[in-house]
Amino acid sequence: MTLRRTLVAAAAALTLGTLGALTSGPAAAQQVIKLTAAAGHPPVFLWVKLADEVLIPEVDRRLAAAGGKYRIEWTKAWGGTLLKLGSESKGVADGVADLAIVSTIFEAPKFPLQNVSYFTPFGTDDVGLISRTVAELQQSIPPMGDAWTKNGLVYLGGMALDSYHVWSKFPITKLEDLQGKKLSAPGPSANWVKGTGAVAVAGSLNTYYEDIKSGVSDGALVFTTGAWGAKLHEVAPYVTKVNFGAMFAGGVAINKSRFDKLPPEVQKAFREAGEVWMDTYAKQQNAAVAALMQKMVEAGAKVSELSEPERKRWADSLGPVARTWAADAQGKGLPADAVLRAYVAGLTKAGAKMPRDWTK
Repeated sequence: MTLRRTLVAAAAALTLGTLGALTSGPAAAQQVIKLTAAAGHPPVFLWVKLADEVLIPEVDRRLAAAGGKYRIEWTKAWGGTLLKLGSESKGVADGVADLAIVSTIFEAPKFPLQNVSYFTPFGTDDVGLISRTVAELQQSIPPMGDAWTKNGLVYLGGMALDSYHVWSKFPITKLEDLQGKKLSAPGPSANWVKGTGAVAVAGSLNTYYEDIKSGVSDGALVFTTGAWGAKLHEVAPYVTKVNFGAMFAGGVAINKSRFDKLPPEVQKAFREAGEVWMDTYAKQQNAAVAALMQKMVEAGAKVSELSEPERKRWADSLGPVARTWAADAQGKGLPADAVLRAYVAGLTKAGAKMPRDWTK
């Protein structure tokens, strides 16, 4: 009997100890959530680099600070290894990845109103101002913000590219220098070439270098940080600072059905981390421009600035880009007129001086 009581007591103690470890131990009580983050661009580009170095760590830090009840187990798939450039929204909506940087510039049919900056060039070079302005419009004009929801996504934070200029094989001092030239231009930025005498060629940061090197194009309309990442100064050494303005290009988004099932404190961590990513990106993107331009000069690039009269000539040579875009979107039932007016008003109120009023 004594041996039997001893064995029963030992078993009870073992059971209680096991239960205690399961219920009170922080590691055992922690819920692990497996998520995959993706991007079509590689980490050499700042928005992807900071997704890896800021967004993900910020989510982790907030969850740990909240008590560590939840932990994300991340799988990272940058550089088009899982989702190709331009297919990010579908990939996330379909669950191929849970979170991605969605390039709205390459998905204009799904995000028509988000591309308002590309139809109002020669605006501001302030990356943060563009991001904040678009974020505010998505809040104040519901159909604009609803584009994310309709595509099965939850928007966490946006990004704008620093001001676009021209990298070319030839010098540009006046509009006539563009006659007969081929310039690579992504998506709607092709409208900045029409009417100038040059021809727009489709492409992206992933293709510009080889396109210029092989003669498919004579140059590209691109932003400084992107041009440095793609090493365009090696094949297009003439850099003409036209200042088409910073452009809203997309944002971080997460699968909506997956997000809706996450615990509230995890959702909160993602939304807050998205804001931090957006603000950090804007500051670093603005700060990087001058430094990277100097590096290109040191590597042999010939940098010049287009004069204000020629810049205005360029702007005036274009057709009614914004009005055409707005009319087309209005015909599809979208409040593009309201978006256009609010966007231009927002930039003007903030001090941006545009050589042309795109609302007229």
